[in-house]
Amino acid sequence: MIGFLEGELSAKSPGQVLVKVGGVGYLVFISLNTFYALPEPPGRVALHIHTHLQEEALQLYGFVDPEEKEIFLKLLNIPRIGAKTAINILSGISPGDFRQALAEGDIRRLASIPGVGPKSAERIALELKDKMARTFGARALGPEERERQDALSALLNLGYSKPLAEKALTVAQGQGARVLEDLLRYALKWLAK
Repeated sequence: MIGFLEGELSAKSPGQVLVKVGGVGYLVFISLNTFYALPEPPGRVALHIHTHLQEEALQLYGFVDPEEKEIFLKLLNIPRIGAKTAINILSGISPGDFRQALAEGDIRRLASIPGVGPKSAERIALELKDKMARTFGARALGPEERERQDALSALLNLGYSKPLAEKALTVAQGQGARVLEDLLRYALKWLAK
């Protein structure tokens, strides 16, 4: 079973990447969160892998963030949620937002994920709330996380897609922005390029 891949990113598209390791190319399915965190080909990548065996196929699911992999595995334990659905869920919400929505019992937030309706959101919340609290510990957002959430909300209200807005905020934080005004200024500057 493959648990980790490190190699050259040969190809990248939303939903999947091709990672070259020792002359072998591995097709790895990914979430949009992982897609936006990866460099452009032919950059070096390191992915936490879940090897998923189906009736007729062996599929690899990769994650930059080990927490995202942990959430993926927990989603797989919920009846009627398969690997593709779990990846779609993780493409629609960051691991931190997912954890926060579960901690707060925010069914509306979970139901707003593409492909997740109100009934599925209730089932996810019911199945995972306690498991997630035990695994990651229930925690409130810190001041920096609150500033980031406010900046994200502002960018979404301006019409930017969530993955693009999150990427811009990651870049802004990498440039030292911590307060709302700086986060927005750096993010908008990056988005204007």
